[in-house]
This record gives sequence, structure tokens and C-alpha cells, in this order.
Amino acid sequence: MEKLTIVKVGGKIVEEAESLKQLLSDFSKIAGNKVLVHGGGRSATAMATRLGIESQMVNGRRVTDEETLKVVTMVYGGLVNKQIVAGLQAIGVNALGLTGADLNYMRSEKRPVKEVDYGFVGDVKEVKADLLAELISKGVVPVLAPLTHDQQGYLLNTNADTIAGEAAKALAKHFDVTLMYCFEKKGVLMNENDDDSVIETITRELFEQYIKEGIIQGGMIPKLVNSFEAIDAGVTKVIITRADHIHTKGGTTIVK
Repeated sequence: MEKLTIVKVGGKIVEEAESLKQLLSDFSKIAGNKVLVHGGGRSATAMATRLGIESQMVNGRRVTDEETLKVVTMVYGGLVNKQIVAGLQAIGVNALGLTGADLNYMRSEKRPVKEVDYGFVGDVKEVKADLLAELISKGVVPVLAPLTHDQQGYLLNTNADTIAGEAAKALAKHFDVTLMYCFEKKGVLMNENDDDSVIETITRELFEQYIKEGIIQGGMIPKLVNSFEAIDAGVTKVIITRADHIHTKGGTTIVK
């Protein structure tokens, strides 16, 4: 099976010219087949403010009303996505920017209203990756925006970590997949105050032990839960690392 590396980067890295240039250079050095998944939240907030639309966040998640949906569609599917595509083309990477509606590759349903009405936010229900896999094996590098669709004509704002995880699971039928989540630390840390205390490998047993001991806590727990779900669905390994380390060895590797 051919290897495929899926890299998920947050908005901050792709929203500033210098860090974007560095990221695309590092990404281009990854050998073989690759996919880039990006966020863009700060750009969306800035654009909304310029248009006089108030951004509402609940537990770090954006509430997406009809006006906000227009903004995130413009920013994620347009501005940020196409800047990345153009930047990759400039260094010889044949990139193709996609939302979940393109090729009908990712369908979601509007999140049901419980304590919070998140508006036009999608929970992924179906991924059709066969055509995507075919393009990848022909040398195309998909750049996936954090937008899906409901097949009823609506686009839905969808968490970029979720897009990366769901794409990785579906593409694991076609490739030997490594999924990389990039964030601001070098990996999962043994001591949150020591940036060099990276835990090299985490198995499920270790994960449960580290939670009990309070070593792994907060926002890192859902990231790792997602990682183990991906492994259970056939992804070979998940790496959590810093964006400038994606083509070097390092970070935390999550394995079966």
C-alpha cells in the first residue's frame, strides 16, 4: 500500500505570510502522497468584524448563524484555501482546494440543538473518498477547507480536526495513512511547563494511565480520543507535533 501523510494545521500558521511560507516549504518536503487540512478562525473573525458581524464563541466553538456562514465560506473556502493552493503551486506542488461539497467527498448534518444552538455547524455523517484517492494516486495534493455540506444545498462549518480525522479514516482503505495534528507545542508533554518533556509514544493503556495521573488533561484529551478513533478505523499512526517539525522526526506518536 502506498503511503499517505495527512497534515492538519490551525488557522494561526496559515494566516500569516511568513509562517505560511515556512509551512508550505516544510509540507512540500514530505515524501510521497500528501493532504493538507487547514483552519482559519482568526481570519474569519477579522473579516466578520470588518463586515460588522459579531462573532459568538461557546466553549471555543464558533456559533455559525446565516451571516457568519457566508463569512466562513468566503474565508475558509476562498481566501485561506486558495492562498494555500497558490503558495503550493508556486513551489511545484500540484494542489487542489476542496470543501466537502466538492466531489461530494464529505457530507454532514446540521448539529442538533441541545444546550447550545451552534447554527450551521456540521457533524460528519459520510465520507466518499474513492475519487479523492484516485486523484491523490495521480499526484494531486488536496487542500481541505473546514466546510462540509448536507446534500440539501447548504454548506456547514465543520471542525478542521474532525475533517482531518474523518478523511484519514476513509482514505485508510486506499493508503497506509499517517495523520499529523500540528499545534504550538513539540508534542504531548509529560510536564506542561517543560517544552522538551515530549512523550514519544502513547498507547491506549498509557493514555488512560496519564489521564488518571493528571499528566494529560484539558484540550489534549479530545485530540487524543480522536487520534485513537482514527487508529481503530485503520489509520497506521497519528503524530502530534509542531508545524515546523512535520518533515523531521519528532513529536508524539500514537499507536495501537
